[in-house]
Amino acid sequence: MERVPAVRRRRLGEELRRLRDLAGLTSGEAARLAGWHQSKVSRIETGRSSVRPEDVDVLLSVYAVRDGDLRDLLATLAGRGYQRGWWHDFRDVLPPEYRDFITLETGASRARSMENSVVPGLLQTPAYARALTRDVMPQLTEREVDALVDVRIARQAVLRQDRPLELWAVLDESVLRRWVGGPEVMAEQLLRLREAMELPQVRLQVLPFAAGGHQGVTNSFVIFSFPRIADLDVVVVDHLTSSLYVDRKEDIAAYGAAFARLSGRALHREESAEMINSIRKEVS
Repeated sequence: MERVPAVRRRRLGEELRRLRDLAGLTSGEAARLAGWHQSKVSRIETGRSSVRPEDVDVLLSVYAVRDGDLRDLLATLAGRGYQRGWWHDFRDVLPPEYRDFITLETGASRARSMENSVVPGLLQTPAYARALTRDVMPQLTEREVDALVDVRIARQAVLRQDRPLELWAVLDESVLRRWVGGPEVMAEQLLRLREAMELPQVRLQVLPFAAGGHQGVTNSFVIFSFPRIADLDVVVVDHLTSSLYVDRKEDIAAYGAAFARLSGRALHREESAEMINSIRKEVS
């Protein structure tokens, strides 16, 4: 069974606790109606232990939640649909943290991304992804590089599914000017960005050097939002060797405000497209 990110377990627990409160039940009363010990409800609500989708269904029935979409969403947060995720085939080369990221990305309805160094994975070409992987992790074997590139490209399916992920990305100008893989690779990658800008589910802006210092300089980050429940937003902050998962409401609000400021300082769509075209001509 594929692991469910701890951050998702905590947010699921918070939502289940909210629904229990709406039902006017104590945790002990909910446990009795479900036929469980009270400690099980407490562990679920605090995210301290994994919860099966079937257990979520039991609690939602106890709380008289009849909204089918909401029931499906919460069961998905508990792991329904993760058990046979496509990334399971790559588990030998993917660290648990990266698998957590993919499960968040796969279940999200919207992603707001601030990138200060490289093209977002969802918009990378295979050649760019391969060159970047080799540069960042030179210790990997060719087989491992191939696998990670395959994963990077497979992730991009979220932009083409029936209900595609809405991607809003702000790219620092340095992303466009850093020659990953050489001029031919970069020319192809910049063309890919221009093509992506034509997709209705993709909003792309460039934050030019002229904007000066900004909050995205120190770390790139992604804010994932999920359908129907705004309080399930999660922020993932990139570090050199790991990622930090942020789910406290006040922190999420701070990152949301930062992204709004960054997008406000970035070029509009037409100006961003012009800059991408101009830089592509320079490298071609």
